[in-house]
Amino acid sequence: MSSLRHQFDWLPDPLGSVLLLIAAALFALLFSRIITDALPRLPGLRKIQFIHALTIRLKMNVRYFLMIIAASAALPATEGFSPETEKLLAHVLACLFIMNLGFGIIRAFRLATDQYLNRISSKENVDDITVRSHQTQIRVLRRLIEITFGVLTVAASLMVFNSVQKFGVSLFASAGAASLIVGLSARPALSNLIAGIQIAITQPIRMEDMLILNGDWAWVEEINATYVVLRTWDRRRYIVPISYFLENPFQNWTHSSQSLIGSIFLWLDYRTPMDRLRAMFMEEIEHCSDWDKDRSSIACQIADSNAQVISIRMIAGAADAGNMWNLSCDIRERMLHRIQAEMPECLPRGRTAVVSDSPSDTPWPESLMSPPVNRPGNGQYRGPDLKAPTVS
Repeated sequence: MSSLRHQFDWLPDPLGSVLLLIAAALFALLFSRIITDALPRLPGLRKIQFIHALTIRLKMNVRYFLMIIAASAALPATEGFSPETEKLLAHVLACLFIMNLGFGIIRAFRLATDQYLNRISSKENVDDITVRSHQTQIRVLRRLIEITFGVLTVAASLMVFNSVQKFGVSLFASAGAASLIVGLSARPALSNLIAGIQIAITQPIRMEDMLILNGDWAWVEEINATYVVLRTWDRRRYIVPISYFLENPFQNWTHSSQSLIGSIFLWLDYRTPMDRLRAMFMEEIEHCSDWDKDRSSIACQIADSNAQVISIRMIAGAADAGNMWNLSCDIRERMLHRIQAEMPECLPRGRTAVVSDSPSDTPWPESLMSPPVNRPGNGQYRGPDLKAPTVS
């Protein structure tokens, strides 16, 4: 480094020292580019997928690492800097080194968890509930670990400066008041972080669970450290604080299994022959591609009735929520088409009884007839004409 420094003797000492540091960093950058571009092409690394992906993911961190090391090695050969400036540059390089190392570890940790999730998702003998449980735990805990490690990395890198160390000592001296103020101001964030840990452990919701929120069907798209992203069927997004799922009741339709039972209701006339309708339903369900072929989950029953119609409930199972919705729509369309074509008399209708006073019509039975009413043309109404009882 001293011989390299003499190449800049024709410049003022501070400027020559700055160029020396820049030259050392550029030389390290060139050398690191050769290394990082050559490592992924090695035949041995190509066979080890994780190491090959790790070298690609940490390419920039390795380059920054070598540049900081080269600049730190060239710093003692500089001239023209005051002791305070040289000490400040050393602290800056140490700060950058710690931050680069810490965030490099975070990137490596993220790569390892991604590789694990991809491997468990590709296994054929693992059920969907297990896969989504692992995804939920790893995604939530990974974000919490990354946030915690990131804060510690920044704190450790800033502690190399004396001014920050003095501030830290004074902060610890007043830790009681500071912790109270920070605790009150950061209570929502802390409650969501703690709720995230509880969600990861207890798992009331998982990735791609189907929930009912505000009357909408929504799938769990992301579970972050402090909030959850829900995707509705029409591609809207709900952004919900993660503590909501520990403090409020909600419906989780896929908590124990992906399979669901869909139901449809038809309102038909009282003259509907149920045996024929059930046979028609069994014929049409066989042609529905979204049905899960589970005969124990199908039924066609009279669920309710009122003065005009009866309510027919038809149920059938499907593999997941999307298939359940398509199955319900398919069955409803097929049954309405068959009823319109083969049993139009079963469609709902209103009934009105028309009573005529014509003598040609069949008279009402005497038991149903009201007594005659005496309505004189003039004078006061005296009520129905009732025959006086005979006295023997």
